[in-house]
Amino acid sequence: MTTTNTLKKAPFKADHVGSFLRPERLKKARLQKENGEITAEELRKIEDEEIIRLVESQKEAGLKVVTDGELRRKLWHFDFLSGFDGVEYIETEVGVEFKGVKRKASGIHVNDKIKFSTHYMIEDFKFLHSIAGDAVAKFAIPSPNMLLHRATFEDGVYTNNEELVNDLITAYQDVIQALYDEGCRYLQLDDTSWAAFLSEEGRESLKERGLDPETTVQLNARILNESISKRPDDLLVTMHICRGNFRSTYFSSGGYEEVSETIFGGLDVDGLFLEFDDERSGGFEPLRHVNRPDLSIVLGLITSKYGELESPESIKERIAEAAKYVPLEQLCLSPQCGFASTEEGNLLTEEQQWEKVRHVISIAEDVWQ
Repeated sequence: MTTTNTLKKAPFKADHVGSFLRPERLKKARLQKENGEITAEELRKIEDEEIIRLVESQKEAGLKVVTDGELRRKLWHFDFLSGFDGVEYIETEVGVEFKGVKRKASGIHVNDKIKFSTHYMIEDFKFLHSIAGDAVAKFAIPSPNMLLHRATFEDGVYTNNEELVNDLITAYQDVIQALYDEGCRYLQLDDTSWAAFLSEEGRESLKERGLDPETTVQLNARILNESISKRPDDLLVTMHICRGNFRSTYFSSGGYEEVSETIFGGLDVDGLFLEFDDERSGGFEPLRHVNRPDLSIVLGLITSKYGELESPESIKERIAEAAKYVPLEQLCLSPQCGFASTEEGNLLTEEQQWEKVRHVISIAEDVWQ
C-alpha cells in the first residue's frame, strides 16, 4: 500500500496512540448531564471547548498528529461499535477482569443485521478535522474484530458465521469510506483481541469458548484485511495491538511470537503500534517476520500507565536493539497505549501525561535527527 506525499511521514517518528486524560471540567459536566442538570447540547459545547484546548496542547507539545483524545467516549470500543445499525450498548452483569481491578459491567449486543447507514462519530471526526489546522488529524476506532470477539448476539439474527463476517466487513468498508469522504487520511484501528493469542492462558480461554486459536487468528486477519481492502490509496491505516489498559492495569501478557508471522507478514496495514514497555510484551525477535519495507513499526517503549520518566539512554538502546530486526528508518516511537482508554483514565496527572509526550518527542528527535 502506498501513500501520498502529504502523509509520507505518518506514522510519525514521534507518535501517540490517541486517548488523553479527561479534564476535571469534562468529568463534572458528564455527571451533570447524567443527573439532568445540563442538556446534551450544553455537554457537547463543553466537549468541543475541551477538545479545542487538547488539540492546542498537543501542538504545543510538538506533536505533528492530533486526536480528539477520545474525550467524548466512555469506552474506546463499545461507544463506536454501538453506532452501527443492529448493535446496541448494554449493561451487563459482569465486567472485564483486569489485574487487581474490574471495569464497570457493560457490553454490546447485536439485535439485528449489522450495517452502516450513518454513524454519529463521523460528526466527531468532522469537528476534529475542522480544528486540526496544519497538524494531521488522526481518528482511532476499534478494529472490526472487537465486535466479533466482544458482542453477544440475539438468537436468529445470524444463522451462520459467514453471513455475520460479511456484514461486519461491509459495515467497516462503508464507515471507513464515510470518514475518508469527510477528510480522514490517518485512521488507527485499536485491537485487544490479538492478546488472546499471545499467551497459553489466552489460547486456553479461546478453546473453552469452542474456538480453535489458529483458525481464529486467520479469521482475525481476514476480517481486518478485507475491511480495509477498499480504502483509497491516500488513506493511511495503522493498527494498535493492546493487552488491556484500565486505570494503569492490564488483562493479559505474552510476546508476539505465537502469531508473529500473521501480524508482521500477513496484515495489510501501513503501520503497527506495538506494546513494548515492559517484560509482559516479550522481546523484539518476532520483528524478524516483518517482510515489507513500507510497514512502519511504532515501538511503544514509553509507558502511559505511570508518570515516572524512563531513562532516555535505555530507550535509545532498546530502539537500537529493535533495529537489528527492522531497519531504523521503518521504526517510530510512541507511548505503549493511550492515557485513558476509558473515561476513568490511568493513574498519572495531566502534567505527567504531557511530560511523557514531550519525552517521546525528545528521544525521537535524538534518534532520527
